[in-house]
Amino acid sequence: MSFSRIRFVALIFALLLAVACVTPSTGFQQRYPIKGKVVSVDKRGATVSIAHEEIPGYMDAMTMPFDLKDRRLLDQLAEGDRIQATLVVAGLRSWLEEVVVTRETVDPSSIGKAETWVEPKPGDEVPDFKLVDQNGKRFSFHQYRGRIVVLTFIYTRCPLPDYCPLMTDNFAQIEKALTSEPESNPKAHLLSITVDPEYDTPKVLRDYAAAHSADSARWGFATGSKDEVKQVAAYFGLQYWPDGDQIVHGLRTAIVGADGKLVKLYRGNEWKPEEIISEVRNVAAAQSKTS
Repeated sequence: MSFSRIRFVALIFALLLAVACVTPSTGFQQRYPIKGKVVSVDKRGATVSIAHEEIPGYMDAMTMPFDLKDRRLLDQLAEGDRIQATLVVAGLRSWLEEVVVTRETVDPSSIGKAETWVEPKPGDEVPDFKLVDQNGKRFSFHQYRGRIVVLTFIYTRCPLPDYCPLMTDNFAQIEKALTSEPESNPKAHLLSITVDPEYDTPKVLRDYAAAHSADSARWGFATGSKDEVKQVAAYFGLQYWPDGDQIVHGLRTAIVGADGKLVKLYRGNEWKPEEIISEVRNVAAAQSKTS
């Protein structure tokens, strides 16, 4: 073998060795301490969304999903848990390990209040909550009797594209589908409820609705006092809390039948508009047979 060929083979070997040395299995990993609060747990996607503090040298404070090295923790974590862990970044992969969870104790005086209500089950009758629409008019949930209601929770300043903006985009698609063929589509009403009532006044919601071309006859936006909004959110199992100018929150989307009873509750952002549309049509067909 010629000297040049030997040198070429040696170079290739050196390059392969260098690549092998930066693979995750050799320990070439970046590790960062992370602290935050659990926003939601996605068991199907095997991720936990955390509103975390700044990770110096790596990431600003934000809310985002993380993989867990020990997936058994998915059955133990809950919204509102405080979490400390090590974020491991290995090439294109990342995960949390060395997880320590602190669960805030429940104030005994709050037992029986809306904040501690058990998440409703399909078939449960939704209470007659009172809120204020984008035109400043008070309304109650019972006013929707006879119509299927699809509701979700948002706030207009939400910066996370896969949270409130996604819910709003999904609702825009649902509204478009339900109004494209009104003669063949069921009577349904969409309702987006803000979890930031101090900022999201009726006027702010009205402007937000206009920016998304929402037809108020089919899609409404609601606010209310802090207690009124909290009561509705707690009933559907949604936790949220202020963090500076932002609201850290989970996600809940619900379908309520024309009889005022819960049909289905979605806990994250994995659902698709076509799922809701199909479910609404199925509910309408089933209720028309029993009416």
